[in-house]
Amino acid sequence: MRFFQLSVTVVLSGGLAFAAGQESATQAVELRVLSSNGVKAVLEMVQPVMEQAIGRDLSIEFSTSASLKTRIEGGEAFDIAILTPSLIDALVTQGLIIADSRVTFARTGVGVGAHERAPVADVSTVEALKGTLLGASSVAMTADGQSRRISDSAFERLGIVDAMRRKIILVGPGAGPHSVAAGEVELVLTLVSEIVSVPGVQLLGPFPDEVQGYISFTAGQHPSATDTEAASDLLRFLGDPSVAAAAAANGMETMEQ
Repeated sequence: MRFFQLSVTVVLSGGLAFAAGQESATQAVELRVLSSNGVKAVLEMVQPVMEQAIGRDLSIEFSTSASLKTRIEGGEAFDIAILTPSLIDALVTQGLIIADSRVTFARTGVGVGAHERAPVADVSTVEALKGTLLGASSVAMTADGQSRRISDSAFERLGIVDAMRRKIILVGPGAGPHSVAAGEVELVLTLVSEIVSVPGVQLLGPFPDEVQGYISFTAGQHPSATDTEAASDLLRFLGDPSVAAAAAANGMETMEQ
């Protein structure tokens, strides 16, 4: 009888230890986030607080919204995607994002960046922006970034499409500000939030209202998220005051959820 009780105790102890090990292993699994470069600085600023709030580590990969959508459509695994609203909606239609999980939480406009030691050029009015762009020797733009259509539209409004065509250097995701910081390109046109976070680059200013356009960012959850509770907590956290503060610090506006 004593042997039986001892055996039961050992088995139960082993089972509890195994369960604890399994729970620990489950908690160790990172929540995978695929996010647009437009909110990179914001997410990196609040990531430690966010991880503490949801009880999970985050693995965040940044690129352009368009390229991330293509990867998701190709079957790449993720828990949360943060892209532009229209691309999230397209993924909802394909059953790759839960419709009711969508949260639009921030937006930013396009700005002009220059090297930190360059003279401060004026971009505050339509005519000032036109003069600064025409006076630049080279201008970097992201090849498939969401900011490109806003910049292209501004060129048309300013009547400088042909003149800019000779100056434009198309670069990869997030590379424009770094090209300016390295002295490889004179100016960069991209989202304000991508300019202010790069050392060695100064924000000359956002586009004037007459030619400005805004890019919003929407988060959504995959139907097969590894931890639905943690994923939902992350989406709710995007409305936290710490996110609003980080957004403001990086030239973004937060939006009511």
